Amino acid sequence: MTALQDGLPLSPRPYRELGQRIGMSEHDVMGGIRGLVEEGMIKRIGVVVHHRAVGFVANAMVVWDVADEQVDAMGQWLGRQDRVTLCYRRPRHPPRWPYNLFCMIHGRSREEVRALIQRLRKNAPMADTPYSVLFSTRCFKQRGAHYRTPDETQDGDGA
Repeated sequence: MTALQDGLPLSPRPYRELGQRIGMSEHDVMGGIRGLVEEGMIKRIGVVVHHRAVGFVANAMVVWDVADEQVDAMGQWLGRQDRVTLCYRRPRHPPRWPYNLFCMIHGRSREEVRALIQRLRKNAPMADTPYSVLFSTRCFKQRGAHYRTPDETQDGDGA
């Protein structure tokens, strides 16, 4: 399904439109994707938002030191909040890195992001949870997954 690597069309029926481009029915495209998910070849289908292009130029990764027995609940809560675009758990690396829950927050200014973080902290299930804020200083190119075709894997690159 290398046709997926350029993204789904922005249309009411993206799977039908993709199918028309590659000579498959909408049903077959959806079934093919479902099969790739079941095989573990695709983990998820998500949106890549070019947030800077729409004015969200202040971006912060907020890292939290959440009690292990509460991290799932806190992550689910954070993931439902406005302006939180990513939320995931990672292992701690004490003593230098005590944080185990990460979330990305976007705003139009650092002051706006700081205010959002304070509002989250005030309303969070664990309001006194230790945290740190890491503002982005550079923007890297974002893109979706890239899949090699059978021809590319036979070109001697060993992959």
